[in-house]
Amino acid sequence: MEWSPTKAGLHGLAPQDAQALSQLKVLSLPQGAVLFQPGQPVAGYAIILSGQVDVTLSAASGREILLYSVVPGQSCIQTTMGLLGEASYSAGAQTACPTQLVMVPRPLFTRLMDSTPSFRTMVFSAFAGRMGTMMELLEKVAFARVECRIAERLLALATGPGPVQLTQSELAAQVGTAREVVSRRLENWAQRGLVRTARGQIELCNRPALQAIADAI
Repeated sequence: MEWSPTKAGLHGLAPQDAQALSQLKVLSLPQGAVLFQPGQPVAGYAIILSGQVDVTLSAASGREILLYSVVPGQSCIQTTMGLLGEASYSAGAQTACPTQLVMVPRPLFTRLMDSTPSFRTMVFSAFAGRMGTMMELLEKVAFARVECRIAERLLALATGPGPVQLTQSELAAQVGTAREVVSRRLENWAQRGLVRTARGQIELCNRPALQAIADAI
């Protein structure tokens, strides 16, 4: 599959740089494909063309927290920091759904950062936006009650009329708490008629009540 740097938002490139990027292979990855793990060196800069990549941080206890998701037009702060600061990955990443991306090798990334203002602007703008997201996550985990975070996340995921396709472990990782905490809260809400749970899915039965919980931060 061919791709165009211009369609990916990269404008003002020198002809030789545009050609070098356009010749990079498009990787088509299935859901659940691992892009990197903690401790691995950063080999290149990923440009997401379609799909989504989730970046998670794991504790020694086995608990995980979703740091952020990367979709087209966004960047991975872990990758950018590794390429600019010679650091290894401290988190892991895998595809949340079938995903297509292009991996810009470190030498080409460094050359473009040095010589191409438009590429440099894209990288730093995406980096700044991602830092803002990370600060929002830090604020929520530090100051928002866990039930508020659970309700807010469920409402954000419930984009359609059907139930949210999500396990309790996945929900726990996304709000930065333990699965047991999520399980107890969902059980309480189910008894109150706010949600209905089944294996791998959560149905929102009373969205106004859940919104009131989410707003009570």
